[in-house]
Amino acid sequence: MSEQPVTADFWFDPKCPWAWITSRWMLEVERVRPVRVRWHVMSLAVLNEGRELPEEYRAAIAEAWKPVRVAIAAEQRFGNEVLGPLYTALGERFHPRKEPVTDETIRSALAETGLPEDLARAADSTDYDGALRRSHKDGMDRVGYEVGTPVISVNGVSFFGPVISPAPTGEQAGRLWDGVLLVSSTDGFYELKRSRDRDPMFG
Repeated sequence: MSEQPVTADFWFDPKCPWAWITSRWMLEVERVRPVRVRWHVMSLAVLNEGRELPEEYRAAIAEAWKPVRVAIAAEQRFGNEVLGPLYTALGERFHPRKEPVTDETIRSALAETGLPEDLARAADSTDYDGALRRSHKDGMDRVGYEVGTPVISVNGVSFFGPVISPAPTGEQAGRLWDGVLLVSSTDGFYELKRSRDRDPMFG
């Protein structure tokens, strides 16, 4: 009898390159381990409200409202199952292709995933901000507000990360997952970190 898959809940902001890489790793994990990813949105814009930020980062955070609002609108209207494909379509454009956050880019991603283009109007609307903040809070309450995205929750344990570049594939992806589960499930374990010496690598 095949092993029942565990559900790994994954919170992402579509504009975060590090969350994007981790999400691609999780798709590999699904291939080599009995794991099913359930996607959720969080918001770097919400997380950084009221914080003093460098000018260039403030501009990026302001821009980040658009895709995450579209993502939460899609989930609210069409169900959680549309989030994964929409995240892939948006992320491919923003990260490997380095396309700008424009209505055209968002509409293209919506069309690719079979979602109505009128969802693009949510980018500049506050109609779904309540749902966005609830999803954001659900993820961040599990790990604390000193971290960002990605947040993963599995088997009653939640953590920020892992931050990786590039995403491992095949059995290497599975081994990293095994290790992450091992350390994160250890009582009293909080942090294992080293400084990054490379930029995000998308493949």
